Amino acid sequence: MHGRKPLLFALSLSLLAVACNRNAETPATPAAPATLASAVTPATPATASTPATTPPKADAQMQAVLDQLAKLGGKPIETLAPAEARKQPSPADAVKALLESQNKPTTPEAVAKVDNRTFPGPGGAVPIRIYTPEGKGPFPVVLYIHGGGWVIADLDTYDASPRAIANAAKAIVVSTHYRQGPENPFPAAHEDTKAAYQWVLKNAASFGGDPKRIAVVGESAGGNMAANVSIAARDNKWQAPLAQVLVYPVADDDMNSPSYIENANAKPLNKPMMEWFAKHYLGDMAKASDPRIALVDQPNLANLPPTTIILAQIDPLRSEGERLGEKLQAAGVPVTVQRYDGVTHEFFGMGAAVDKAKEAQQLAGKQLQAAFASHP
Repeated sequence: MHGRKPLLFALSLSLLAVACNRNAETPATPAAPATLASAVTPATPATASTPATTPPKADAQMQAVLDQLAKLGGKPIETLAPAEARKQPSPADAVKALLESQNKPTTPEAVAKVDNRTFPGPGGAVPIRIYTPEGKGPFPVVLYIHGGGWVIADLDTYDASPRAIANAAKAIVVSTHYRQGPENPFPAAHEDTKAAYQWVLKNAASFGGDPKRIAVVGESAGGNMAANVSIAARDNKWQAPLAQVLVYPVADDDMNSPSYIENANAKPLNKPMMEWFAKHYLGDMAKASDPRIALVDQPNLANLPPTTIILAQIDPLRSEGERLGEKLQAAGVPVTVQRYDGVTHEFFGMGAAVDKAKEAQQLAGKQLQAAFASHP
């Protein structure tokens, strides 16, 4: 891994610390991000000589989820073989257990219809799940790509996010799985998700979607692959997504960034886990510098869709998400970057238990609706 000097945000990039300014306005459309300074004074970045091994403090709602996750007794993923790691309790399991302990409903967020299918991917049939909101179609369509470090998790693990997006964006959401490492190493997952996008373009009308209004959303490793879908669409002259929402995306191979140092031991994602994911998907760590992984090193980030990047304060991936925002803006892409303080990686799908997750879901929905409205 190579080190980089921290860069400052350009003032024209919107960076909102939501925990400290809950009433701050969010941009109404991804095509015109506001010119805003940070709502808080940034902390002095940790450096390699003065490492901060204690991550920032989680807010009460986030901490309740983390406490519940600890009670579920999962083993550290980085100590396990992939098959065993896939059996460990997830943050989604912790949310459900927390709601049960609070005597709150644990039923998933309602949508009008859920349909499980497969599509023919490059390596065989790929599971997808199609979420249709209430209302009359044809609806815009969002391709959603889940996280899991390219190694763990599936459509069930990430069921909450596509449900929330379907309702917030008033769009059909196609959640796609993909081949995972180490059984299917890099770039298998990337190829599957690009194939999923092509399938959506060709088949949107068959499930009530509008093939002219397509967007992509991804979380973590899925955020990385969503960006790769947009790049592939540009380079191959496919129909371009109208917007991309990247939720704490993997975007760099630098594991000595300020947020990596600050959150080296954070939960539920930390540096040893990211090293484990890279080992099992990439095999050869030299491949981490491939621009499909290190998006900040892409030679051309111009002419990509309006982009919303959603970040968590307590997350080793925060710095690379900020850096990706800078790179996209420098390339002329309309960008909105919004950071939520007091929450961790994986918070986005926790709307049932964490208010800031619901806020982030609503932001994603507004940005997507604005993009769809610009192409009626």
